[in-house]
Amino acid sequence: MNLDELNSIARKMVAKGKGLLAADESTTTIGKRFEAISVANTEENRRDYRELLLRSTVAMREHISGVILYDETIRQKAKDGTTLVQVIEAAGAVPGIKVDAGAKPLAGAPGETITEGLDGLRERFVEYHKLGARFAKWRAVIDIASGIPTYNCVNANAQALARYAALAQENGIVPIIEPEVLMDGDHDIATCERVTGWVLQEVFGQLFFAGVRPEGMILKPNMIVPGKKCQKQNSVEEVAAATVRVLKRVVPSSVPGIAFLSGGQSDLDATAHLSAINAIGGLPWAVTFSYGRALQAAPQSAWAGKPENVAKAQAAFAHRALMNSLAATGKWSKASETKAA
Repeated sequence: MNLDELNSIARKMVAKGKGLLAADESTTTIGKRFEAISVANTEENRRDYRELLLRSTVAMREHISGVILYDETIRQKAKDGTTLVQVIEAAGAVPGIKVDAGAKPLAGAPGETITEGLDGLRERFVEYHKLGARFAKWRAVIDIASGIPTYNCVNANAQALARYAALAQENGIVPIIEPEVLMDGDHDIATCERVTGWVLQEVFGQLFFAGVRPEGMILKPNMIVPGKKCQKQNSVEEVAAATVRVLKRVVPSSVPGIAFLSGGQSDLDATAHLSAINAIGGLPWAVTFSYGRALQAAPQSAWAGKPENVAKAQAAFAHRALMNSLAATGKWSKASETKAA
């Protein structure tokens, strides 16, 4: 492990005013997104859509620091024969790869899941590094409901994250650690704060035991928000305060950066919350975004699979990238949306 190199990559991933584009949807997941816009889920369409994002010159060069890819995508070439990895690198961004095999039911634990994909991961990391990946992502899913999460679920997922991260660093790849506490359900913000704090404590404990160096990783957590079905939906300021409170209690200051997931929030909510968190100030880490839907919903709708809509889709992507770039420095406002549009 070359810790200086890992740290340098991690810091580039959370450069000021830049964040990560999560374009790592599985074939099944992107198929659902395409179905909503009446686009056939073919390899060519998947390539064309992702290429239009990666060819959005201003957005990629000024606001995107890295792109999380899917196994299919990291092997694909653009229409002109350039690999998509080379397109990303030409924009000055870092190529990354999703390596987990998804959340599967946890044995003996109704309603809970364990993320799989550790078998053969060392060999896959060797291949992905050759293909150009310099960071990776592994997502653990923790649900809140009656009687869950259990310690068994939290501990099992924390151990899996730690084993993945150790293998990544061993192979010169920066691990993104993504323990997502879901915002489904009717739990309040206090419950989300308690569970998220617990999960992060377990995760960092297992990372320590596995020899993972915090200087060479990025954390991708959920924000502290109430469940979607909770009667009380807290203010932007309350969400920001609770989120910062949890992170300061648990996350080592040696971690270069935190890149939040949007977790089903609306585009505007994800941006507003990120900006409010950064506006608090005094944070020991760079704090930015690693968004999928919150960056892609608008361009997908604008594109609708039609070549003549590529420019319009790229403009929609550039707008959301700019808004989240402002949020990553605490300078976004509702007025920014109208002014930029």
